[in-house]
Amino acid sequence: MSVYILDLLVIGLLLLFVTLGSAWIERLPFSFALIYLIVGFCLGPYVLGLIKIRPSAEFLERACEFVVLVSVFGCGMKMNRPLKSWAWRTTARLIGFAMPLTIIAIAAACHWLLGWNWPESVLLGAILSPTDPVLASEVQLSHVEDKDELRFGLTSEGGLNDALAFPFVYFGIYWLEKGSLDKWFKEWVAIDVIWAIGAGIAMGVIVARAIVWLERKVTNRRPMDGVIEDFIALSTILLTYSLTEVVNGYGFLAVFVAGYTVQSFYYSDQERRHAQLEFIEQIEKLLEIGAILLIGSLLLLEPIAKYSTPALIIAALVLFVIRPASVWLSFMGSRLPKPMRWLLGWFGVRGIGSIYYLSYALGKGIEGEIAEQIVWITLSVIMLSVVIHGISATPLMNWYERQMEGLRKKEV
Repeated sequence: MSVYILDLLVIGLLLLFVTLGSAWIERLPFSFALIYLIVGFCLGPYVLGLIKIRPSAEFLERACEFVVLVSVFGCGMKMNRPLKSWAWRTTARLIGFAMPLTIIAIAAACHWLLGWNWPESVLLGAILSPTDPVLASEVQLSHVEDKDELRFGLTSEGGLNDALAFPFVYFGIYWLEKGSLDKWFKEWVAIDVIWAIGAGIAMGVIVARAIVWLERKVTNRRPMDGVIEDFIALSTILLTYSLTEVVNGYGFLAVFVAGYTVQSFYYSDQERRHAQLEFIEQIEKLLEIGAILLIGSLLLLEPIAKYSTPALIIAALVLFVIRPASVWLSFMGSRLPKPMRWLLGWFGVRGIGSIYYLSYALGKGIEGEIAEQIVWITLSVIMLSVVIHGISATPLMNWYERQMEGLRKKEV
């Protein structure tokens, strides 16, 4: 029997297991992502040896890119609030304060504790800064009517910071390649911050509006089959991303905005909105399985052991100190209940977004010993995040629900 057939057999059994056992698994203190990671590792060279291909940085970048695109579009479609400042205060604090603080703190730790130069320190900080919209599904909005502030904050943060980490990744790459800030800093601010963010927002609105308008024109004349109609969501993702990249905007940001724009158009047609979101979530789940299996198969014990000391230092700081502290500082003066603030700080899940930025940086020519360290520190942080956050998600969210119920009873 060929290795390919065995791969299909194992993946088929995995899909059957997680589908039939989903209700049972959801009650256990670990996530689906942790199961996929373990199976991926078992498919790798140390156990079954069924996955022997070591994908190139470009393949990994493109694979993770598509997973993130589908996920951020889904996050945008789940946004159930108007564009009012009061409605997005939690998101603004997480993106505007917590993410930059996280990058600065990781960079400082790399510089002062690991002895790295500032450029590579900033690059690693940027790579590890985005929280993951793919792996954090257990703590995000589960449906469009969910009004919970914690879930909304984590969902909107995961959808936005996968795009807004890009300027900082560029910052680290430019600093490594071009040296002195005087040579490129003004251009970075003008193009990679102001233009790219503005273009991403504008293109997300324009392309999504155009597609919805065209869809309505066509369906008014000749109704489409519901299954075929759902594929419009995929065309929206691909067209928005590609057209935004053509004008040098941030495609991830545009796709998130497109998701939000689409759901606002379908607000009066909740059945259509639910159907399209369900379709996107099904694709996202399939892509998640493939991506995490691949990551698990990439884990190699020798380099992980070689860089275990710096990896454990950074992972411990990111998961237990930097993320919680940056969120706590960002919400100083906020009226959010303490249980909510604590969990916003804890659930900074790292995952596919960081893999994408890592492979993107490698594709830009980052190499040598420092590249090796960045690779295995990043993979180690993601692995530990999947394990720790996966185990803690169910009990902590149950605790959170009890705490919030108690606070609601006190208010009554």
